[in-house]
Amino acid sequence: MYRLAQALSAPADSTVVSARAIVHGVEAICDPLGSLYLPETRTLVVSDLHLEKGAAFARRGMMLPPYDTLATLRVLEAAITRHDPKLVISLGDNFHDRVGSVALPETFRHMIAAMAMGREWIWINGNHDPDGACGLPGISLDEFQHAGLIFRHEPSRGDAAGEIAGHLHPAATVIRREKSVRRACFATDGKRMLMPAFGVTTGGLDLRHRAMTGLFDRARLVAHMLGRDRIYSVRFTNLIA
Repeated sequence: MYRLAQALSAPADSTVVSARAIVHGVEAICDPLGSLYLPETRTLVVSDLHLEKGAAFARRGMMLPPYDTLATLRVLEAAITRHDPKLVISLGDNFHDRVGSVALPETFRHMIAAMAMGREWIWINGNHDPDGACGLPGISLDEFQHAGLIFRHEPSRGDAAGEIAGHLHPAATVIRREKSVRRACFATDGKRMLMPAFGVTTGGLDLRHRAMTGLFDRARLVAHMLGRDRIYSVRFTNLIA
């Protein structure tokens, strides 16, 4: 539960080192908690929460520790407290399966309602949860255009200008102090951005994986890697396979 420990022990804002990126002319702040903040419009973006993943596995007879939803929501609370956004956009795979939002325990519904109070909330539909969020604040959409950007779950293979997407759970590896370090990351070449998975039990897909082929201009691609209290920005050419 590295991500939960990170959120619960998050240092004061003055000691957090974020990274500034420009996506299609829009300023975006990459936060070590895994959220993206657009200061001009006070918009907070997260992706791939995969809430109720443990419950989804339990329904299939595979028992996992049932703490993933609470842990992920605690990290989300920390991100919202830090940035106090007017709008929250969650980029799909908000729940691990179609049953997740329908069967969500009331305790977690109350947590989400408290976070959403006084804010707009957009749930983007993902491949895991194409039916949208049930009985929760906000609205569900397949994609959303806002502030010169377009927010969707899966990255497109066509015109990517201004696209903010999730789905692929980007990760990157560097050598630090003679050891390889792999972290989830924001990935952008200035034209589009792929978001890291926000859920605490989600894995990652390396930026060199074939699924990433053709999505970026690799000469301009930067991985903004998540550390405990800072973002490490590394050019694609300096990553290792």
